[in-house]
Amino acid sequence: MGEVVDAKSIPGTPRPASVAPTPPISAPPSQFHSPSLSRSPLLTPDHIVPSKTPKNSTPRNATPRIRTPRFITPIGSPIRRALKLTRLDPEDAWLPITESRNGNAWYAAFHCLCSGIGFQALVLPVAFTVLGWAWGIIALTVAFAWQLYTLYLLVQLHENTETGVRYSRYLQIMSANFGEKKAKWLGLFPILYLSIGTCVALNIIGGSTSKLFFQTVCGQSCTVKTLTPVEWYLVFASAAVLLSQLPNLNSIAGVSLIGSITAVMYCTIMWMVSVNKDRLPGISYKPVRGPKEVDRLFEVLNALGIVAFAFRGHNLILEIQATMPSSEKHPSRVPMWRGAKAAYTVIAACIFPLAIGGFWAYGQRIPKNGGLQSAFYAYRRGDTSQFIMGLVSLLIIVNALSSFQIYAMPMFDELESIFTKRMKRPCQWWLRVILRAFFGYGVFFLAVAIPSIGSVGGLVGGISLPVTLAYPCFMWLKMRKPKKYSKMWYLNWGLGIIGLILSVSLMAAGVYVIKENDSKFQWFKPK
Repeated sequence: MGEVVDAKSIPGTPRPASVAPTPPISAPPSQFHSPSLSRSPLLTPDHIVPSKTPKNSTPRNATPRIRTPRFITPIGSPIRRALKLTRLDPEDAWLPITESRNGNAWYAAFHCLCSGIGFQALVLPVAFTVLGWAWGIIALTVAFAWQLYTLYLLVQLHENTETGVRYSRYLQIMSANFGEKKAKWLGLFPILYLSIGTCVALNIIGGSTSKLFFQTVCGQSCTVKTLTPVEWYLVFASAAVLLSQLPNLNSIAGVSLIGSITAVMYCTIMWMVSVNKDRLPGISYKPVRGPKEVDRLFEVLNALGIVAFAFRGHNLILEIQATMPSSEKHPSRVPMWRGAKAAYTVIAACIFPLAIGGFWAYGQRIPKNGGLQSAFYAYRRGDTSQFIMGLVSLLIIVNALSSFQIYAMPMFDELESIFTKRMKRPCQWWLRVILRAFFGYGVFFLAVAIPSIGSVGGLVGGISLPVTLAYPCFMWLKMRKPKKYSKMWYLNWGLGIIGLILSVSLMAAGVYVIKENDSKFQWFKPK
């Protein structure tokens, strides 16, 4: 290139009076953007700041480089990214997930821990009754490592470094990779089913445990008439609806912290008390299998579905990361991964002792309906203090209420987005109350209809498995484009295909188990 002429060495030539000088556009801060970081659309005229450059300009015979605006360089790429973002939806800031962006690594750890541990861990010993010691531990270890790898992929894919776009919802990143129609077919149903199914299971756990808590506190000699199971479900649903009025995902960080603490506490208490006591007489660790080959196959697959159900929560990872600020110097993936690692370290320290210790203490006598919780109350009530039994019940109820909020948030976001897209304005407070109450009591109706968690755990795990274990691998291949036939290429293709095959198999097994046990279940009669 030729030698650049110093602009300061050339005297300024005033423009004619009839030609008004056009102030250059100053570049905004280099920042990754979602469709909107505030309640105003991006790059509106209010955001255009006049330059402080003197009015004297360089003569037209100067080199073209001098006349070129300084921001049209590799350093100025963020403004080109922001210009592309004007085509995105500025109404994103009206929705609960992306309404607030002041999160941090602590908030991420609280949300990940609250969504990643809870009642689903109590059902893991049920899977061990079918898989046995060796295959149970192997399946649990492989599933934990697999889902931790795909969680890392999602954290890295949250923000696109080329366009500056942040994918704040799981369905958004699927639409960007597979197209809008395929994303709805492949992702919408599992994501919504996972959120709704988890909230239904939480209502079942919360309602039934509320009944146990009342009976424990009241004592055996209590003459007070207790509520019916349906009424206990209604009490829990009403408390969940009341707590769901917190506006956005960041506002429930304290709720997630309480839910995380209570989950760690009751998981630790239950496995420690179970292991500390003597094992039940006559227990067996031999896997329980059906008489037919088909029955045995589907029972094994259903047990694997229960293990997969224990690691649901990836449908919330992008949403949690969306609550954090991000820039090129300080991308959100750094604090998000730091918080996720801390959370899943605690999760591993709770889940593995709970599954192994629970199966060691109760063996094949663990009830399929309720898992370790039912076994704990059935076999340890006589030799455990009333205070411990009541404390465990109270901790489970509080955790269920807290987890309900974070799993319901994507549904609140979806319901409100229908209104904002049509009306082009945020939801009023009274409409938000109605929508969340409608969801909460709709979940209550489904909780009353479903007979038990054990009957649907494998099915929910099979449906949610692609969201957790398969789709992130395919999205990494699409967005990062690893070298063909490299280790990452083989790894992601292999895990993605195996995940899809497992998902179809587990869903078939879940439907088969429900169909075979349909005569034993009492629909619309919760216990």
